[in-house]
Amino acid sequence: MELMLVIRVLLRRWWLVVIPVAIVAAFVVPDMLRSGQAVSGGFSSSFRYSAAQVLEAIPGRDGDFQDVWLASELTVNALTDWVRSSSFAQEIVAQTAAEGTEINAAALGIAADNKRSVGQIFLSYPEEAGLTAITEAAIEVLKNRAQVYFPQLGGQAASVTILDRPLVTPAPPPITNRLAPFIRLGIGLVAGLALAILADYLDPFVRRREQLEAQGLAVLGSVPRK
Repeated sequence: MELMLVIRVLLRRWWLVVIPVAIVAAFVVPDMLRSGQAVSGGFSSSFRYSAAQVLEAIPGRDGDFQDVWLASELTVNALTDWVRSSSFAQEIVAQTAAEGTEINAAALGIAADNKRSVGQIFLSYPEEAGLTAITEAAIEVLKNRAQVYFPQLGGQAASVTILDRPLVTPAPPPITNRLAPFIRLGIGLVAGLALAILADYLDPFVRRREQLEAQGLAVLGSVPRK
């Protein structure tokens, strides 16, 4: 019975439900129709690399090929940890500045991982041109600055080989940004429903016999509509 009363209220005051939804939709729909642009997600790039310590930098070295491969794996492990540090980001900022490109360090995203002797670096930035410069700078820093942070390299840069050609691609917006328009429309719908129910509650007119019976009054008769 109560559900029927709510349905009748909504059918009688449907326009109050539509108004908030229409206002929200006027701002939300243009953003939903906008496609092909990485407005919220920015851009991303990644590349894989292999690395090893320059053997000539180790005086009196003695070992076999297994030792060389193990050293390579340990080198990539160390580089992966370095890429995740703030010093690597600072080196990228300095490198891009030296090349004439100013970037926003706070907007730069860096992640790294490795599988044995192959490392991988993931970069993200809001602007495509900026990320292109950042990717090139990251490769240069990786090849030429590791010895500053790892004394075990003997003052000589690690031997780094890039395995992939880095590609800058639009990144998908975060899931929260993709759901935001629907959440706003949902809030508008809830506001419209609440507005319709509030308006009916404040309405001083009696429209149905159930309203009288709810007040404890007996209905002796009614005049039907034409």
